[in-house]
Amino acid sequence: MEKMLLHNFSQRIKEHSFSIDYWDGTSINYGQDTPAFKIIFHEKIPAVKLLKDPSLAFGEAYMDGIIDFEGDLQGIIETFYKMIPPSFKKKSFSGLQNFFSNENKSTSLRKQQKDIKHHYDLGNDFYELWLDETMSYSCAYFCSPEDSLPQAQLQKIDYILKKLQLHPGESLLDIGSGWGWLIIRAAQQYGVRALGVTLSEEQYTKTKQRIAELGLKGKVDVKRMDYRTLAENNSEKFDKVVSVGMIEHVGRANISKYMEMVNKLLVPGGLSVLHCITGQIEGPCNRWILKYIFPGGYIPSIRELIWLLPENDFHLLDVESLRLHYARTLQHWANNYEKNLDYVRKKYDERFIKMWRLYLNACATSFRVSGLNIHQIVFSKGINNELPMTRHYLYQ
Repeated sequence: MEKMLLHNFSQRIKEHSFSIDYWDGTSINYGQDTPAFKIIFHEKIPAVKLLKDPSLAFGEAYMDGIIDFEGDLQGIIETFYKMIPPSFKKKSFSGLQNFFSNENKSTSLRKQQKDIKHHYDLGNDFYELWLDETMSYSCAYFCSPEDSLPQAQLQKIDYILKKLQLHPGESLLDIGSGWGWLIIRAAQQYGVRALGVTLSEEQYTKTKQRIAELGLKGKVDVKRMDYRTLAENNSEKFDKVVSVGMIEHVGRANISKYMEMVNKLLVPGGLSVLHCITGQIEGPCNRWILKYIFPGGYIPSIRELIWLLPENDFHLLDVESLRLHYARTLQHWANNYEKNLDYVRKKYDERFIKMWRLYLNACATSFRVSGLNIHQIVFSKGINNELPMTRHYLYQ
């Protein structure tokens, strides 16, 4: 049954030519041309696993050595997307929404701290291997295909800071500030007072170290704190609020809470930039990602985010898609990761190595072919008539 299931799916793919070595010793070519890659099954994957959740079934099988491949991993992942009929994807997605609905209604502070620790506290030494010098773990901005990753990450940070329209003496809050380069650059370039908040101990420690080394104490600070705690216990308000790649961690129910807290933290007329992954349809990450990479991960849709703005008297100013920028960013990360496997092996086993290889390459592929997107949304608290009427300032 398992072989028939895989064979029937594979026969439907017309765009790619590939071969499969099955566990029974047979090998079959699919497509009209010379196979571009080979998928090798050392053992069969039970049909019930394949039908219940292909992403989890194939992901675990690769990590456990049940399947392997020869050729381009991203090309194989793209083919897997096409092996799953659209009708099955819709049913599967709907089922996942229902399956995870309870979890997404109860993303408590304690759970979020645990989820963040699972991913971001793997160790700064691990992330330093494949991120750029700024330690930016979010979509870069490529003005040219020839841009290096460090160059593109600085361009992303500068692009966001321009969208925030910062002025000397203003206050800036970065919710989920990562390793701190955005708040550092904001203080250096614009003379603002910048505060970052993060739940990650590793990110907090590294950011503190950077602030001290650069002599920015008193101008830049970071707190190991949840944004909700900050909003509820701090009377200070900020001229500008930014969040980059953080809202995907808050859970479905807490997205409205996030907007409420930004409202509490912003001054009237203040600006906010929300930079986040989005889906065509809102819903949790796939089960493989939830289990191994981002516990509690939830991908909002544009319609979901925009719908919440009027509830807090937020006025939408701009929405921009950076989908292909993130695909290129992830390609850089995947390449850097492969170049540093000897260092990764000193700390982690082969199962971990395969897990992160699959994660980085699957994400790069997803932003090219699956409809997954990333958007920057700019909005003001209340009406602000002092803002520029064109976007020219972004490109000066």
